[in-house]
This record gives sequence, structure tokens and C-alpha cells, in this order.
Amino acid sequence: MPHPEHTLRYRLYVIIFRTDTPLGRWFDICLIASIISSLLVLIMGSVESVNEKWATQLGYLEVLFTALFTIEYLLRLYCSPKPWAYAKSFYGFVDLMAILPFYIALLVPNAHFLGVVRLLRVMRIFRILKLVQYIQDSNVIMRSLWNSRRKIFIFFSMVAILVTIFGALLYIIEGPENGFTSIPTSIYWAIVTITTVGYGDISPVTTLGRAIASLTMLLGYSILAVPTGIITAEMSQEVKQQKKIYRDHRDLVMCPNCMKNDHEPDAFHCKHCGSELPDHEERVVKITSSTSDYD
Repeated sequence: MPHPEHTLRYRLYVIIFRTDTPLGRWFDICLIASIISSLLVLIMGSVESVNEKWATQLGYLEVLFTALFTIEYLLRLYCSPKPWAYAKSFYGFVDLMAILPFYIALLVPNAHFLGVVRLLRVMRIFRILKLVQYIQDSNVIMRSLWNSRRKIFIFFSMVAILVTIFGALLYIIEGPENGFTSIPTSIYWAIVTITTVGYGDISPVTTLGRAIASLTMLLGYSILAVPTGIITAEMSQEVKQQKKIYRDHRDLVMCPNCMKNDHEPDAFHCKHCGSELPDHEERVVKITSSTSDYD
């Protein structure tokens, strides 16, 4: 049997998923150019004057880019060590959604509105540019939001009660003659006021109505900081947890040759003897699966 490193599948994996080889870098450069070009086609197609003049040419380009991204997606599934894990991952989902609407539109004529989903191709830039630090930061924010979901739900429930009370009061005090034609319209005014947006399409006229509006504005300034504080506290806890994971990782990964640890999270070889370390993906899953409940 041929050595795994000599197989076509492994060579494709190195080119597509790795950037530390000349072919891998060229693949990423070509892919970046294709993604940017496809986005330009998508953007220009939304301009009515351009679309009327170049609709046929833009359509051909769209077919070309969709074919290229389809081939790329299938190759990723083929050469990935864990195809199902890649397909279920965030960027695997984005890659699929970038091409799927095109094929659905071919089968279902009335599904052209799904073309807007192609805007998800913008998200692929983050993976192609290897902005790992930003991806990790976004994961911290998402986990912080998830962990504070109950507190945020209670907060918005209280806000909903307050805007309903203030809206009902203004409906009673001002009435339809001053623009407060219904309780839902008055609740809309309360939301606009309490969030300090202030469109100005509806405003109280009576003295009592203005007094309640002033109280609503002051209350809005005070409560806007509440969700910020909740999320900030959770983010602080999450950052501390990430630092702990990093320290645990350095202690956990042990070289099978010299039996020493203290390796960087992205290390593939021992910094003491140069031997290959345990599988990178498995050890990351081993550490993070026990420290995060966000899925």
C-alpha cells in the first residue's frame, strides 16, 4: 500500500487546508480572487442599470463561480480527514449555503429569492484570510451571549412590560387626536423613546404626556446600560476561562518521545526534540469539549 502522504487525497488536503506550502498559498490566493470576483458580480447584479445591460454576462459569471465553488466544496469533503465534521462546521455550512440557492433556483423557478443567501460568501473571507484570532474572539462573544441568555430574556421582558405601561398611559392621556391612535402605536412610540432613537413622527402635546415622555427618556438612558453590563460580565468570565484552557493545553500536550509538555496550542512538533505531537484536532476537542457547553 502507498504511504498516506503519497496519496492523492493527502496531497489535496495539504493544498486545500494548509497554507504552509507553495501550492497551498497559491490555492488560497486563487480562492480569494474568486470569492472577491463573485461578490463583485453579486453586488453589480443588484444595480438595476447594470443588470439591465449586462444581465446575460453576469448570469454566465454566476454559473462559472458556482461551478468552481461546488468543485471546491466537493474536494474539501473528499480530502478532509473528517468529512462529516467539516460539513457540520460553521464554514462548511457557509460553503454549502453559498452554492445551494443556485441549484434550488434551477429546480424551483419561484425560489429566486433564495439568491440573497449567496451573500454568505462574504463570511468565507474570514476563513480564507486565516483570521483565526478574530474567529476566536467571535466565539467568545457568542458564548458570552449564550451564557447570559436568561438574564437578557428577563431584561427584555421587563422592558416589554414598561413600554406597554407607558404606551397605554400615553394612549389614554393623548388620544387619537394627537397621533396616538391605538395602544400598539403608543407602544411603538414608547419603544422609540426608551431606546433614545426619537423619530419624531409621534410626540405628546399635553403637559402630562410630556412629563411621562420625559420620565421615559430618563428611564431609557438608565436601562440601556443593563444588557451591556450583563454581557461584559459574561465576557470577562469567558476570557478567564479561555486563559485557563490555554494553560491546561500547554500542560496536557506531552511529547511521546521526550515526555515533555508546555507546547503552544497550534504546535505540531515538539519544541524540545522535534518529534510529532499527538493529533492536533483531537487534543483541541479533548480540552474544549469539557469547558464549553455552547453548541
